[in-house]
Formats: sequence, C-alpha cells, structure tokens
Amino acid sequence: MRLPDPTYDEDINLALRRVRRAKLARPKQAKGLTRDYLDRFIRGEPDTPWGLRNRAMLALGYELLSRRSELVALRTEDIKTSNDGTLRVLVRRSKSDPFGMGRLAFTSLRTAELVQSWLDWRGPDIEWLFCPIYQDKPINRDLSTTTVKRMIKAAARREGLEAKIVDEFSGHSLRVGAAQDLLRMGHDTAAIMRAGGWKSVNILARYLEKAEHNVWA
Repeated sequence: MRLPDPTYDEDINLALRRVRRAKLARPKQAKGLTRDYLDRFIRGEPDTPWGLRNRAMLALGYELLSRRSELVALRTEDIKTSNDGTLRVLVRRSKSDPFGMGRLAFTSLRTAELVQSWLDWRGPDIEWLFCPIYQDKPINRDLSTTTVKRMIKAAARREGLEAKIVDEFSGHSLRVGAAQDLLRMGHDTAAIMRAGGWKSVNILARYLEKAEHNVWA
C-alpha cells in the first residue's frame, strides 16, 4: 500500500522555510581557479610523471568546466583528436545527467598537447584517462575525487599563496574559475550553461557572483 509522501505536506514545507529564515547564511563558494591561476599552477608543476598528469588534469578540467567527479571519471576512449590537433571529449554521466547521455566538450591545442604528453608517458593500456602512479608506474584504476582537491591546493601552496587563499580552493575551483572567465570574456548565461552542462540558472548564478565583472565599464 502506497502512503502519501510526508515531505510534500504543507506543514513540513512551512517548518523548513522557518528554519532557513532563522539561520541566514550565504552558501560557501569555492574560490575560482581562473586563467591567471591556471597558468601559474601549470608552470609550477614539476617535471615528473605526477607533474605531467597534473598539468593535463588542470588544463582539461578548466576547459571542460568539469566537476571533479567528471574529471576522474574520464576514460581514454572518451577523448578523440580532431583534425586541427585539439580534442573532442565526451564528459560522462554527472549529477545533472541522470540518464548518462553525456555532453561533448572541446579543448585548445595547448591542452591537447598537455594531455598527449601525459599519455605518451602513461602508455596505451590504461582504461582511465587519469590514473594513480605508484613507484613511477601507472596503475590501471581511477583516481579518487579528493585527488583533484589535493592537487589544486598543492599547486596553490607551491606558488606561495597565503594559507587563507589556499583554503578557499577546492576540487570545484576549476569549474568555478572557468565559468567566471567566460563571463568576463562577454559570453552570455545560455552559452556558459551549455559549456558547463548546467541545468539551473540559479546554481550558475552562485558561481558567477564573485566574478570581477563590471557591467558599467
């Protein structure tokens, strides 16, 4: 026997609204890893297998506007090289894509070259695009999402940024920063939503509110 869902009851909705009004707090937003940070972080990565992987992850995550879960879920088969040397990437299922249709995204030539440098070292027999490295050897399994956050924070510390700023970066910072840069470049909301696979204008608005975008300039 199916019973009514109590979460749809108006008394419940009223109670939840009272709780939200009683505790006014802005949602915490990750610091955007914008292009200026991206270029510094990429340059600062060491010339090691980990550096090769991290440079490719930083560049690709930024240009795909990917969530950290999407970035580590990429498989080698998801990337195809176009005639001009850039990459066409299938971004797999995410929380906004419950049916797993995926979305296509494209990269710059620089990012394609960074990814190829990583693949040249990694070799052809790894299922996952980005994988762990153990004793200087690639391991055929996926990375955890926390790896993305650790990579970004380590890059920020390497650049000598203040601890307070390092703390503001998260695994979501690539997606936030790329969206903010697109706004500064003059792209409209619809174009940014398509690029990043957003379904909600309200969610995107939270990403963009800290962009240094002066409408009166």
